[in-house]
Amino acid sequence: MEAKDAEGPAPDAGSRGGAGTAGTGGARPHTGRRRNEAARQAVLDAALRLLVESKGAPITVEAVARAAGVGKQTLYRWWPSKGAVLLDALTDRAGQDVPPPDTGSLREDLRTVVAATFAAAQRAPWAPALRTLVREAATDPHLAELLRAYTGTRRALLREVLDRGRARGELPADRDLDLLVDQVYGLFWYRFLLGHAPLDAAAAERLTDSLLGPAAP
Repeated sequence: MEAKDAEGPAPDAGSRGGAGTAGTGGARPHTGRRRNEAARQAVLDAALRLLVESKGAPITVEAVARAAGVGKQTLYRWWPSKGAVLLDALTDRAGQDVPPPDTGSLREDLRTVVAATFAAAQRAPWAPALRTLVREAATDPHLAELLRAYTGTRRALLREVLDRGRARGELPADRDLDLLVDQVYGLFWYRFLLGHAPLDAAAAERLTDSLLGPAAP
């Protein structure tokens, strides 16, 4: 896939016909930002929906643009490749479903992240999109790289939570934070893919206690 559209980006609204922005006030740029954000979100939603519906079939930039109701050049203006669109769609949805907490308590932040991650895994479109991605990544190197990039963003968020807790003295200075992250996501992926045990609030609570020790009475 080409990294950019041959037609190039469309001209900004304010520059068409030689008209500048002078004398228009602040309303038009503000409206344009809202319109751009709405288009961006439409693209991300469409990409995630197509990932679920594709069942492993290739997803094209044209298909994403058509489903989002935007031009192909709009996608290339904001993303360099199809993979970048899909990665942004996954991380955007994860950011909505699992926002990064900072309550000042490691136990509360960790429990919140784990519980939100477990809950999101039960809902569409995140759950079917992840299942499709994992299944197809086994045979598609590009999707495998996308999966690694996506899981890297989730690991980084959890690592930040643990780093803050260690800085506050809630973890020993020599505690292996990467191992803690592996324990959280190891349990998540094992249960998510095999379905042998629930991913629920009670499991999140038990996992938090297992990693940090039981809460003080």
